[in-house]
Amino acid sequence: MGDTVITIVAIFLAAVLMFVFPLMSISERTDDISQLKVQTATVEFVDNVRTTGKVTQKNYDDFIQKISSTGNSYDVQVEIKVLDENPGKKTATANQTKIGENIYYSEYTSQILEKMEQSPSGVINLKDGDMIYVTVENTNTTISQMLKNFFYSISGNDTYKVAGQHTGVVMANGSEK
Repeated sequence: MGDTVITIVAIFLAAVLMFVFPLMSISERTDDISQLKVQTATVEFVDNVRTTGKVTQKNYDDFIQKISSTGNSYDVQVEIKVLDENPGKKTATANQTKIGENIYYSEYTSQILEKMEQSPSGVINLKDGDMIYVTVENTNTTISQMLKNFFYSISGNDTYKVAGQHTGVVMANGSEK
């Protein structure tokens, strides 16, 4: 009886070592590649907005398509802080000795998408000094996350997320043409 139990345990351990750990390794590598792709796409999108001063429907759709190509679903949060210069000032942002203060007001993802839909050209023009924040997090559970949660159930369900974020200050005025 003792030999039978040892044989069953040895077969079980061999199966775990031969199948589960390689599966974990491959799925973690897949998550790493997805993480890199999401971060790269987020940086490219934000930098494009920063340098052109425009958020376009085409660029946003391309961004969503790039991150979706990883096979995961994502929650994309975009925030634009629009510089609302004090109207009592006589000069624009270029003069550093101005009187008064600049106030930022925020526009969020739903407002931005609505503005792009309402615009005939699908473009939101920004100005020098506006800020853009983009945060992306996966909403589905990847195979790697399921395996980690199974084997490391002590840590909880949120052990790792495929995510990306980038922030920037707009450096160009977008103009309607």
